[in-house]
Amino acid sequence: MTGVPLKHERISRILAREIQAGTRRAGERLPGEHALAERFGVSRTTVRAALAELTEQGLITTRTGKGSYVLFDDRPPDERLGWARALAVREVDTTVRTLAVREAHDGALAAELGLEDDVFVRVERTRELVPDGTVVSYERSSLPPLPLLRELFAQGLGPRSPAELLLRAGLRPDHGEQRVGGRPVDAREAELLRCTPGDWFLETRRTSRAADGSLVEHVVTLLAPDHFQLALTCGH
Repeated sequence: MTGVPLKHERISRILAREIQAGTRRAGERLPGEHALAERFGVSRTTVRAALAELTEQGLITTRTGKGSYVLFDDRPPDERLGWARALAVREVDTTVRTLAVREAHDGALAAELGLEDDVFVRVERTRELVPDGTVVSYERSSLPPLPLLRELFAQGLGPRSPAELLLRAGLRPDHGEQRVGGRPVDAREAELLRCTPGDWFLETRRTSRAADGSLVEHVVTLLAPDHFQLALTCGH
């Protein structure tokens, strides 16, 4: 015998359908508890129970004093497109801010990657939601110090992604590895991400190499866990 769903279950199902159908876009702020209570004709306690269910399902996140926001859905963005185009395909409206393009000496990274030369072209960028300006990621790319690459990045990224500029410089990734973890951000990272030092972020570290094993790109990305999650698929 199938039971009648409780009020909060009915509300969570309706909101879940709206989110999964794309009616409510990733990063969008849900109406407040009072507005939802009026819409469904229930108490705010019932609304809170429904929002708690959506949180458990990974569909929303609630920030104290700010409200509930739709998470990025569980479809993995295709990083071969570059983040900008991958997110655009999924109708996530974001803008990128390039913080720095400079030459950097990093002996520790060169040793980690097995390189003799410790000079890199370093590009730092953040990605923000439109229109509220919430910073959802910080990316630090370390690239080979090729003259053409220096020139391309010095001219500015414009609408192009780093992936496109790498291809223009003749750098084609053939293989690599990516590691995913999490850690608290330091003071400088917190300033860039507009959060508090010690806040916990997802961290990905991806190294791409050409067919001959030479470095194409090493990227460290900090992702706001309110907006990104790691999904693993097993089996066929």
